[in-house]
Amino acid sequence: MSPIIETFALTRRFGSTVAVDAINLAVREGEVFGLLGPNGAGKTTMLSMLCTILKPTSGTASVDGYDIVRQHAMVRRSIGIVFQDPSVDADMTARENLQMHADLYGVPVSEQNDRIQSVIELVRLEDRVDTFVSTYSGGMRRRLEIARGLLHYPKVLFLDEPTIGLDPQSREHIWDYIQKLREREGMTIVLTTHYMEEADRLCDRVAIIDHGRIVALDRPSDLKKGLGGDTITLGTDDGRVLRDLLVQNGVSDVITVQDGEVRVTVSDANVLLPRIIEAAVGAGIRIEHVSLSHPDMNDVFIHYTGKDLRQEEVRRKRFGRMAMMRLRRAR
Repeated sequence: MSPIIETFALTRRFGSTVAVDAINLAVREGEVFGLLGPNGAGKTTMLSMLCTILKPTSGTASVDGYDIVRQHAMVRRSIGIVFQDPSVDADMTARENLQMHADLYGVPVSEQNDRIQSVIELVRLEDRVDTFVSTYSGGMRRRLEIARGLLHYPKVLFLDEPTIGLDPQSREHIWDYIQKLREREGMTIVLTTHYMEEADRLCDRVAIIDHGRIVALDRPSDLKKGLGGDTITLGTDDGRVLRDLLVQNGVSDVITVQDGEVRVTVSDANVLLPRIIEAAVGAGIRIEHVSLSHPDMNDVFIHYTGKDLRQEEVRRKRFGRMAMMRLRRAR
């Protein structure tokens, strides 16, 4: 069976900046495929090209068998999109939003009412379908956007951080909807997220993008196994000194330093932890805290990018608040 999405040296430049760098990728029909990467790694740019919003600088891609440049109209008929920024009309009801979308996408008039009812039930908005979207919570608006993206029965659904800014309960609901979509519709879902548990729970395969290139691609379970063991995290003010010491002692070949913590990947933490503590104490390095963990997707992310995605999210929220404060002062 041919992949439903294929890219061929897909590249996008913005001036001298290469946002997406000659990516070759194949996404299988019916899978949930995750794209992970630090801010600015090229995830949204790549999705924008696959959705025909941006043209490639070079290379090309096909979605559902259609070329994204030469057959962009056919690509758009085959896909649904839920991007980060809200796009439903708050001055309309949910039904009116869906009716307008059905008209724009040429859903047969005879089928529109049934389809609207079906997607509304899927995202559990039956009781609010005829109220104005301006009265909706953030989670409800996100669910409505997903319903809208499904209305014309797309072959591929692109979800760009569908749970960003939502509380844990709302995120849980969105996860349930995504799983139901896959079971009920059999569609292909391409998902970007900053939440590692989403990638681990939802995705059949995950690609990690850094500096516009795919640096790892596999099933989440295999990516975690590939790290080769347990992770010891040590809090210290002498991170780089401790790292160099452990390298010299042959403790591990996989040691990273990030935000005052040294992460050491080892085959058996119970055996090696006393050796690490002994070496640190002997060198006069103060250890403030120690924790042990089995590999998770955040460990995978750190291994391939050198960044902690949880810290990336904290920074993004901080910068977002600062930008909002600047905007308020400007007003």
